[in-house]
Amino acid sequence: MTSTSTAHAISPDSGQHWTEPGAWRVAEGIHRIPLPLPMDGLRAVNVYVLETEHGLTLVDGGWAIEESRTLLEKSLSEIGFGLRDITRFLVTHVHRDHYTQAAVIGKEYGAHVSLGIGDKPTLDLMHHHDDVDEDPTLAVLRTAGAHEIAEKWQKFTDGRMPDLSMWHYPDTWLDGDHEIEIGTRTLHAVHTPGHTQGHFVFADHADGILFAGDHVLPTITPSIGFEPVPVEQPLRDFMASLTKVRELPDLRLLPAHGPLAPSSHARVDQLLDHHEHRLELCLAALAGGPATAYDVAGELPWTRHEHRLADLDEFNGALASMETKAHLELLVARGQATREVTDGGVVFTRA
Repeated sequence: MTSTSTAHAISPDSGQHWTEPGAWRVAEGIHRIPLPLPMDGLRAVNVYVLETEHGLTLVDGGWAIEESRTLLEKSLSEIGFGLRDITRFLVTHVHRDHYTQAAVIGKEYGAHVSLGIGDKPTLDLMHHHDDVDEDPTLAVLRTAGAHEIAEKWQKFTDGRMPDLSMWHYPDTWLDGDHEIEIGTRTLHAVHTPGHTQGHFVFADHADGILFAGDHVLPTITPSIGFEPVPVEQPLRDFMASLTKVRELPDLRLLPAHGPLAPSSHARVDQLLDHHEHRLELCLAALAGGPATAYDVAGELPWTRHEHRLADLDEFNGALASMETKAHLELLVARGQATREVTDGGVVFTRA
């Protein structure tokens, strides 16, 4: 589901496409810097720069690639700063386009890096990859019934080791909802598991803005159920976190991907409605009889263009299979479906 196409979205702070390079003023002392994701369909990640008397705090860091670092330096210079002025990173979650550049620059310049403790199992897995027989994602794909995708995923990932120079542990683990003082500004750190278990958003009630990371995106829905260390009910966690953000005041939405949006409440309502609709579609697909998540995913439309599962590439086919499994597991938790573990994967049946 989308409200507008991300590919054509204009951001109100720049008056241009949201990926247009620059340091765009969001509010007094806050700028948005879009950084490139050259091998990613999202195209860019928004990094937010908060000025204080004692240096800069950045919400998210970008992906640790040369193009991103070069543009970050150039954009900071436009507002009179450099990398040495960064004193702190508040990272919304552990995904590479948010965390890795913060980890690298933090180590190089002594900037303090904070990350949600719920993402510690992901970093632990990377730092102890020799103790793991295979990528845990393969097991999730197999239980989803996506065996052909799992085979292709295994061929792609075999022998690929994480570059630990980009995956340092943070200086501080964020744990539970709490306040963070950034100069004269107070940010309310709100734990929002779902997209990842360690995801945090940061609310500035005085300025009426929400640094939303990937939890609330204005034009696309965040992926659910795609974590190196799987959890039992990622969709339940995500929807509960959306409800939690809905209970905050209505704030201007500052997302990690896409343009600024005027109302966090409006977008949260759309996302909750979207997933309730997807749950209905999943339940309807089970009317034809017992099925795996992969079978059900094949019955559903994907993306705003309503593609079929067979039209997606392996990566997006994997995301679709795992997200469908997350929806079906929530139907089981709600008593609307049952599950049975078989050799071919978990088979779901309408209750």
